[in-house]
Amino acid sequence: MKTDHLDLPPAHGALGSVRLPGSKSISNRILLLSALARGVTEVEALLESDDTQVMLEALRQLGVQWIRHPGTDDYQVEGVGGPFPVKRAELFLGNAGTAFRSLTAATALAGGHYTLSGVPRMHERPIGDLVDALRQLGAQIHYLGRPGFPPLEIAPPAPAGGGHSGAEAPTVTVRGNVSSQYLTGLLLCAPLLGRPVTVRVDGELISKPYVEITLNLMRRFGVEVGRQDWTAFTVPAATYRSPGRIRVEGDASSASYFLAAGAIGGGPVRVEGAGRESIQGDIRFAEALAAMGARIAMGDDWIEASAPEAGRLMALDLDCNHIPDAAMTLAIAALFAEGTTTLRNIASWRVKETDRIGAMATELGKVGATVEQGADYLRITPPQGSRLTPHAEIDTYDDHRMAMCFSLICLGGVPIRINDPRCVNKTFPGYWETFASIVKA
Repeated sequence: MKTDHLDLPPAHGALGSVRLPGSKSISNRILLLSALARGVTEVEALLESDDTQVMLEALRQLGVQWIRHPGTDDYQVEGVGGPFPVKRAELFLGNAGTAFRSLTAATALAGGHYTLSGVPRMHERPIGDLVDALRQLGAQIHYLGRPGFPPLEIAPPAPAGGGHSGAEAPTVTVRGNVSSQYLTGLLLCAPLLGRPVTVRVDGELISKPYVEITLNLMRRFGVEVGRQDWTAFTVPAATYRSPGRIRVEGDASSASYFLAAGAIGGGPVRVEGAGRESIQGDIRFAEALAAMGARIAMGDDWIEASAPEAGRLMALDLDCNHIPDAAMTLAIAALFAEGTTTLRNIASWRVKETDRIGAMATELGKVGATVEQGADYLRITPPQGSRLTPHAEIDTYDDHRMAMCFSLICLGGVPIRINDPRCVNKTFPGYWETFASIVKA
């Protein structure tokens, strides 16, 4: 593979089985919880990727001891039982949104002096809503560049949580319509306050399944959060306790590419590591494929997808709030469907690793699709006669999901070039080898 691009030859089918890498969302949440907990946690099947390495390195700088068991993806993390012991650090967090948002909250409540920075794109991703919420708790956070965006400088919180008495349970409000990671960061780190706190959500909360993951994992570490619908969350005064051993599920977002390959390329293609017992919302991508006519089978720890028995996939009109990452793969499946597909309620795409609505519209156009984009929707009509444009050169915008999504184009029997293929290292370093194992010439 060249480092600047990868040429995928035409493929005419997909068949096989794939063991999924660990979930990025679960991996980084578990690492932070293990670090803040009392006791030692054995973390099994941690995702090996750029994003998790960013989190591991940051935790080490903050005084958390961990080791990787040789020859495995298993780690041992020694929890610090509260705020980080290192009170001065400069953290570089790349383009890892899950790490940046949660560590902003954790360091803001840790009583030290910290700077948090990332790659240029990270400095374009808004964080003002989270900073505003943390300031309500007394956090001292200063913008080192453009207001509302990283990089950040953090100083010890104001005494007594910004004016709250020690016995008073503070209430903090955070907007919910830009990124669920703001709420997740607040919830994960609220126990560091040492007293109960209520977090209220202003407006509609997007990406609710990712908050469900947060609540589920906090429960595994001994902290039960009270929830009033999706508008208020009460976090008790508590210290996280290690569960001793915890295993990372296979990544349901990554599963979407292989399931779509089965639905487009005949199949069956089976993914192992996530199934009906998964705590990840993106598992419902399989339901969307079924709605398009794909044949889906599912077990506790696996999902299998095959093409419709007769004919092509069918277009759908879907509110994608529950599968914001996996919904990108539906935009590619739409190229192989009869009719026009509309993906709605995807405004969060605009503030991801790139502006994913704009990027998808541009690159889908290169393969012949007619695309309409709006503030929170994408509408895709396949090219006339369903003939995809061969030899399209796809830009990936340093976005792992753009690269993995557009790999599926080769299943239309056309060659395609993927620029900057190594961007998949953010979550799935072995993607290209794994994809090659299921596609058929």
